[in-house]
Amino acid sequence: MTTTDPINPTPLSEQPDDNEANESELFEHHRIQVDKGQAMLRLDKYLQMRLEGVSRTKIQAATKADCVLVNERPAKSNYKVKPLDTISVLLPHPRQEIELVPEPVPFNITYEDDDVLVVDKQPGLVVHPAVGNFNGTLLNGLLFYFQGKTGRDGKPVEPHLVHRIDKDTSGLLLIAKNDEAQAMLANQFFYHTIERKYNALVWGNFDEEEGTIVGNLERSPQDRRVMHVTDDPERGKHAVTHWRVMERFGYVTLVECILETGRTHQIRAHMRHIGHPLFNDAAYGGDRILKGTTFSHYKQFVENTFRLLPRQALHAQTLGFEHPSTGQHVHFESPLPDDMSAALQRWRNYAANSLSVE
Repeated sequence: MTTTDPINPTPLSEQPDDNEANESELFEHHRIQVDKGQAMLRLDKYLQMRLEGVSRTKIQAATKADCVLVNERPAKSNYKVKPLDTISVLLPHPRQEIELVPEPVPFNITYEDDDVLVVDKQPGLVVHPAVGNFNGTLLNGLLFYFQGKTGRDGKPVEPHLVHRIDKDTSGLLLIAKNDEAQAMLANQFFYHTIERKYNALVWGNFDEEEGTIVGNLERSPQDRRVMHVTDDPERGKHAVTHWRVMERFGYVTLVECILETGRTHQIRAHMRHIGHPLFNDAAYGGDRILKGTTFSHYKQFVENTFRLLPRQALHAQTLGFEHPSTGQHVHFESPLPDDMSAALQRWRNYAANSLSVE
C-alpha cells in the first residue's frame, strides 16, 4: 500500500502575488508499506517502480542525503526491501509546468561553489514565475547565468530552489546546483535545521525584550493571497517564530525574527496576529499609520518614510546550513539594503528629536 502526501504546490491562481512559498510546498513526502508478497529487491529499483516519473538518479541522491528511511532509519540504495517494510521518502517536487526562458536578469551573488549558490536578493525581484510574473524572475536569471556551465559530473548546471523569499523581501536565498545538493538541503529545510534570521521593522512597542509566536497558518478565507492564524489546531500548518527587540523607536520597533518553521508569509502573518504588522506591509495592514499622533508633522514624516521604503520592512539577514559536500556548517550574513537602512535612520532621528515619542 502506498500513502502519498505530496504537499502539492499551491495552484497558480491562489499563489500570493509576491510568490513566497512554504518550504514544504517545494517537496513531496511519500510513505510506502511494502506488500507481504514482495520479493527482496534493491531499494532504489523498488522505489523507481513505485514512484511514477521519478528517476533512479533522483532516488539515489535522496538516499545519499538520508531522505529515504526504512522503518524510520536511513537506508542505502542497495538495501534489500523486505515484506512489510515501511519506507518514507522526501523528494524535491517537480517543477511546475511553466516554460522557463533564460533571461539576463541581474542579481547579486554572495557565495558560489560546485554545489550551492547564495544570492543576496534585491527587493522587487520575484524568485519564481507565477501569476502576474511569468518572466523577469530570479529563476530566469539563474538559467541565463548557468548557460554553458557544467558540474563535476559533466552535466549542465541547473538551478534548484530549496526555499523562497517573497518579491519585496530582501536578503539571502540558497540555490542548489545539482541533484545531490538539492536533496541534502531539502532534508535540512524539511527538518528545520537551517539557520535563518530576519530583520523586521514593525509597528508598535513591546513590553518584553523577546518572545515566541506559535500559531497554525492557513490562507485567509477573505483573501487567498494572505495568511492568517487559525484557532483550530486541526487546520493550517504549524508555525513558530522567535523574536527579540533590537532597537526601539517609540512607535515602531526593529526586531530580529528567527524562523523555526518556514511557512508562507510566516513573519508577516505572525506579527500582524500579535498586533505588530510590518512597517509598510500593504497586504497585512502596515501601510498606514497604526501608532503615533495625529499631528500633521508626524503624518508627513511617516508618509515620507513610506516613500523611502516602498515595501514591507523585512530583510533575510542570516543564512546558515550544513554544506552538502563537506558537511561543515557555513554561515552568511547580508547587510541591510539602502532603503531599509535609510528608513531606520529616519526613525532614529525622529525618536531622538521628537518629544512626542513615548
